Amino acid sequence: MIILALETATEACSAALNIDGEIRERFEIAPREHSMLILPMLESLLTEADISLQQVDALAFGRGPGAFTGVRIGVGVAQGVAFGVDLPVLPISTLAALAQATDAVQVLAAIDARMDEVYWGSYRRDKGGLMYLQGEECVAAPDATPTVSGEGWLGAGSGWNMYGDSLGARHAGQVSGVAVDALPRAAAVSRLAVAAFVAGEAVGAEQALPVYLRDTVTWKKIR
Repeated sequence: MIILALETATEACSAALNIDGEIRERFEIAPREHSMLILPMLESLLTEADISLQQVDALAFGRGPGAFTGVRIGVGVAQGVAFGVDLPVLPISTLAALAQATDAVQVLAAIDARMDEVYWGSYRRDKGGLMYLQGEECVAAPDATPTVSGEGWLGAGSGWNMYGDSLGARHAGQVSGVAVDALPRAAAVSRLAVAAFVAGEAVGAEQALPVYLRDTVTWKKIR
């Protein structure tokens, strides 16, 4: 199986090519440069592997939540590339990709949402090594994020960097470590996408839609 993946929803811009589990990745932290970087990244991966778009089984992208502009860039590129060669697409949660990119078994993923809020999701890794959502993803004030049971959770993402004290107090006793520099990566998107593809979750390019945390139809907002 060949999955081409991209993730642009945060300050990190990345692309990955997953060929039967062997992953090549391009990754760069470059705020406001995603629109210039992402297509060359995708093209260089295909060229390096001597793979054409016609050989790719599906295109996966980080659907958000994240920075509005970054999410829109990812969706636009995914739609444009997929439409061009009639590729199925796999929208993957950016919070799930953040959790997947860590080495932890259970993760409290938090991305800074500005306005004193975070994008939030709790994930556990299954026996196959993939992260699965526990409960719901949401947007919340740090001191109102959903609590979890048990110990040994890793706090990961920019939300923990911005609101570490509030989040730490909220989840005292559950969190055993924090990775404030953890970022969602296209390699992680590609791993999650393989399982999604096998599960029949691929959609047409016209359904490559963003997920915005502050979209009250899609997301639950907690105060």
